[in-house]
Amino acid sequence: MSFFHFRLPLAALAASGVIVIGQAALAADRVQYTISLANPEKHLVEVTIDVPPGPGEREIQLPVWNALYQVRDFSQYMNWIRADSAGKPLSVTQLNKSRWKIAGAENGARVQYEMFSDLPGPYGAQLNLQHAFFNLAEILCYIEGKRGDPIEVEFRNIPAGWKIATPLQSEGTGFSAANYDQLVDSPVEIGNFNEKDFDATCGKYRVILDADDAQAVFEKIIPPIQRVVSAEAAWMHDCPFQNYMFIYHFAESAGGGGMEHSYGTAITLPRRDLDAGFDQFISITAHEFFHLWNVKRIRPQSLEPVDYTKENDTPALWFSEGVDSTVADYVLLRAGLLDEQHYLNHLGQQITELETRPAHLTQSAEQSSLDAWLEKYPYYNLATRSISYYNKGELLGVLLDLKMRDSTDDRISLEDLFQFMNEPYAKQGKFFHDSESIRQAVETLSKSDFREFFQKYVSGVQELPWDNFFSRIGLRVVTAEVAFGNPGFRATRAFDQSPTVVQVEPSSAADRAGLKPGDVVLTINGQRAGRDFARNMAELNPGTVLRITISRDGIEHELQWSIDAGKQKVFRLQDVAGVTLEQKSRRAAWLFGKSERRASSPQ
Repeated sequence: MSFFHFRLPLAALAASGVIVIGQAALAADRVQYTISLANPEKHLVEVTIDVPPGPGEREIQLPVWNALYQVRDFSQYMNWIRADSAGKPLSVTQLNKSRWKIAGAENGARVQYEMFSDLPGPYGAQLNLQHAFFNLAEILCYIEGKRGDPIEVEFRNIPAGWKIATPLQSEGTGFSAANYDQLVDSPVEIGNFNEKDFDATCGKYRVILDADDAQAVFEKIIPPIQRVVSAEAAWMHDCPFQNYMFIYHFAESAGGGGMEHSYGTAITLPRRDLDAGFDQFISITAHEFFHLWNVKRIRPQSLEPVDYTKENDTPALWFSEGVDSTVADYVLLRAGLLDEQHYLNHLGQQITELETRPAHLTQSAEQSSLDAWLEKYPYYNLATRSISYYNKGELLGVLLDLKMRDSTDDRISLEDLFQFMNEPYAKQGKFFHDSESIRQAVETLSKSDFREFFQKYVSGVQELPWDNFFSRIGLRVVTAEVAFGNPGFRATRAFDQSPTVVQVEPSSAADRAGLKPGDVVLTINGQRAGRDFARNMAELNPGTVLRITISRDGIEHELQWSIDAGKQKVFRLQDVAGVTLEQKSRRAAWLFGKSERRASSPQ
């Protein structure tokens, strides 16, 4: 099944200020949503749900989570809700914070409610005077018992001149979805965006851009996007789509990230990422695009069916997120967008991140996956409490790849694993059973026993013997002690939230300046404390004057102090003594793949 990207022509209707998306005649068994954007200055979205005739009592549910593995309770933004049938008011009873019961709906009902929508970024829902961007699960309730039925959606009161981009299926003058899950897996961008399309491996790609100086941005980003999509399709030997949509927001803020969807991705980055360095843009694009296979189609059973009423616990995020990053970097290497030395430096940084978190001895990759829902709590993110399933998962992907290659003399690799899992799961519409299915697939391909690997390093917390894996390709892990600027405090940041101070070293300069646990860091030396917070702090040298703005009990305070000196252990990858040509050849096969594979690609 496909529901490809289509932008509705709006010029003919713009003068009326009303855009209708959906068939003119509502099918009797379809749920229809109408979304009014009449109050962008107040960030208010009014939703109408036309419920077809059926049972007299209907329950409706607004998801409590979406996009992030965090319960965010979107009902906190609902101002009011009411229902009627043919103009007659119906009883609406609240069952819990996110669920309501409608009585008297046997002849159909119209449910209306208002949402405040001002959550920026790819994980949110936002309406303002510049644009609208929606993850629809954050504003649209579903009708219990109708979640699997066809759906139509309609927007009203769209500002003149705004356009719509979404992966939803176009029918005549409207958009539709096969069911609620498909509907809310389709982001919507509405505004004065710019667009560039191109044809490449698998089909047509639409690049939607919300940024100043759009033409210059397009000239910079389109070529690497083309190389990424072609390299990843070649990696998978598969084209599960004919159209795909990239939605990019570039802004001056330092926040951002990426959110994957089955037929597109939404990515928000600070504008300076395109000026000061291109690595983040390329990395996040490759990571999110590969998600159209890994997690969207090669999907763990523990994430299905999606439970919008509470957490979907899964132990498989180390694979679905972490190993996704492994593949993204491999693809960048093969696409010529990343060189060997920069990649090895990156791996050294990832090893340092894991090894310097004491929790790597107490929390496994699977436990970190299950605990993803705790990431919104500052204390949980302390190095003594948790590790990242992104971080350890990426490293496990590398080590699993090397071990598969070692056991098969480079005949089998991570590339083969994903292609193998694509057949019985993605192409058959089935889901894999977490780490057990991954292990079984690896053993089937390699004809070797990988039980110990998974027990020790995936579900267990044993130290990773790095050199046992890297020596075959002529590398070893070395350590060094380096001087660094010690700010005197620890702060953690969950996704798009501001960093929160969780520890202040007693008698440190930060302590003497008045910093306290619980303070929210707003700016660092005049720059917003956002996604790059940890990196920016790590780049501070001893003696540097640190000026920060913090929020405490709703009141902003300005603090400053000089950075202390400290020492830190770092890990690096370097050649073994007397590295051989054979080891270098194996390394090339690991990094760049087999030559015959690089030459082939799907049509």
